[in-house]
Amino acid sequence: MSATSRNSGFSLVEVMCAVVIMGVALVGLTHGITTALSSTKDSEVQTAVVLLAAGQLETLRAEGVLSDGTTEGDFGDDLPQYKWEETISPSEVDGLHHVEVVVKDAKSGAALYNLQTLLFDSDYPGTADSEVKIAQNKSKYPDKGKDHNPAKKRDRSQP
Repeated sequence: MSATSRNSGFSLVEVMCAVVIMGVALVGLTHGITTALSSTKDSEVQTAVVLLAAGQLETLRAEGVLSDGTTEGDFGDDLPQYKWEETISPSEVDGLHHVEVVVKDAKSGAALYNLQTLLFDSDYPGTADSEVKIAQNKSKYPDKGKDHNPAKKRDRSQP
């Protein structure tokens, strides 16, 4: 054998450096995937509670009659992890109420989302006159709400 010939291959130091680099890369990749999954779950929960609060508000709006006070409830067996609390209080304008819907975690009671709005009580005296007022406004301003752009008018003589 010749003294000048060298063995080709990797040394122990090169292999150890490659293993360390792979280890650091895998730890970073694992952390990134975990963070992405956690963010996705948080986003899913946030979307759910926003829709639940809006649905509760629409249910209240559909009932039409608003009673001042605080009521609580849950979303049934389909969503046992959430509950709601709605607070209705009068505002400075007669017939207008401040409504707050809070969606909470059923176990901890922590507020997850808070939705606030103003709703007009459809049972308020004088609301039947609103149809008369609308008719008066239509007769007073007959062109209101009509499209006045002649470029948008369609020629009905052509098919």
